[in-house]
Amino acid sequence: MPAAPLTLDHLRHHAVARTLFTPTTLPKAIARLGFVQADPIRAPARAQDLTLRHRVQGYRAGDLEARYARLGIEEDFFVNYGFLPRATAALMHPRTPRTVWPKTRWQQAHEVLAFVKDRGVVHPREVDAQFAHGKTKNWFGGSSNASTQLLDGMHYRGLLRIARREGGVRLYAARDVHEPATDAAAAMDALIDVIVAKYAPLPQRSLSELVSHLRGGAPQWAGERAAALARTRARLPSARVDGVDWYWPAGENPRSLRHARTATADTVRLLAPFDPIVWDRRRFERFWGWAYRFEAYTPAPQRVRGYYALPLLWRDQVIGWGNLSVKAGRLQPELGYVAGKPPREAAYRAALDEELQRMGTFLGLG
Repeated sequence: MPAAPLTLDHLRHHAVARTLFTPTTLPKAIARLGFVQADPIRAPARAQDLTLRHRVQGYRAGDLEARYARLGIEEDFFVNYGFLPRATAALMHPRTPRTVWPKTRWQQAHEVLAFVKDRGVVHPREVDAQFAHGKTKNWFGGSSNASTQLLDGMHYRGLLRIARREGGVRLYAARDVHEPATDAAAAMDALIDVIVAKYAPLPQRSLSELVSHLRGGAPQWAGERAAALARTRARLPSARVDGVDWYWPAGENPRSLRHARTATADTVRLLAPFDPIVWDRRRFERFWGWAYRFEAYTPAPQRVRGYYALPLLWRDQVIGWGNLSVKAGRLQPELGYVAGKPPREAAYRAALDEELQRMGTFLGLG
C-alpha cells in the first residue's frame, strides 16, 4: 500500500519535534544543534541562552559563557556568527577573506600575534595599550579602537580564537595553525550537512540561501558552492509539497507519528528570534500563515510586535509573541496573539504559567 502523501502538517510536526529534542547536557545539545547563533542583545537574555534553555537540562542564562572554555567549541562565523563544535570550525580554516589586507596591516597583525602568544590570553585593552593603534571608523559610522577591529580581523582570518569572555568582552588567544583542506568538495558537503541537520525540513529556496551564507564562513570556496548545492539536492531525501521542494537529512521520516505526538503535546515555549524553529522566515509563513519580523533594529514607531518579541509556540502552532522584561526582580510578560486573543483552553493557561515559571528559573528569579 503506497504511503499517504506528505503534507505541510507532516513537515511542521517534523520541524518542531526534531529540534525540540529531550533536554540533554550542554555539550550534547551543541553537538546535536551543530551551531548556535549568537546575538548580544539581552531581552531578557541573549539569543544563544534562549535557544539552549529548551534543549539543555537545568540550563541557566549565562551557562554557555561560563562554561565555554571547557566545552571544545568555538565562537566563529558559520552561516552567521555563533558557537559551533571545534571540528566544524576547523573545516573553514584557514580562510581567504574577500577583503585583502595591505602589507602594513599584516605587519601589525604579526606584531599583535607575537604579543598574544607571549601573553597567552589578552584583553583588547591590553593590545590597545601596548600598540596604540588609535581610532578608526566602524561599520556603523562611529569611532572604534583600531586594535579592536584588528583583533576582529585576525580572529576571522584564523590567526586568533576566542579564549573566553569577561563581562561580555571577547578575550583572545592564538589559534592552532590549520592545514588547508585537501578536499574542498568534502569540506563543503560536511558544512552543508550541518546546515541541513540544524534547519530541516528546508524549502529549496531557503536551502540555496543558507548555502550562499557560507560565503561568510568559507569565502575561499565561493566557486564550490553551486556544485556543492547540486550534490546536496541529489543526495538528500526530498518531496514536493504544495508546489515547493523540501529537503531533510537522510534517515529521517517526516511522516513519523511519534513526531506528530511530540509536536502536539500541551506545551508552551517562548522561542528566541533565531531559534531553528523560526529562523527561516519563509518557512515560518508557510507553516503558520503570518509574518514574524525581528524588530530590535526597527525604529520604535514602526514596530508591530515589539523590540525583542519572542515567538510563542503552543503545541505545534506559533500563535503569538511575548516581550519579556524584569522589574523589581519579577518577570513582566507582555503577550500578543495573531488571533487577537489567547486560546480559551485551560490546558493553554496552565502550560503558559509553566513556561513563565521556567523562564523565571532560567533567569535566576527564584
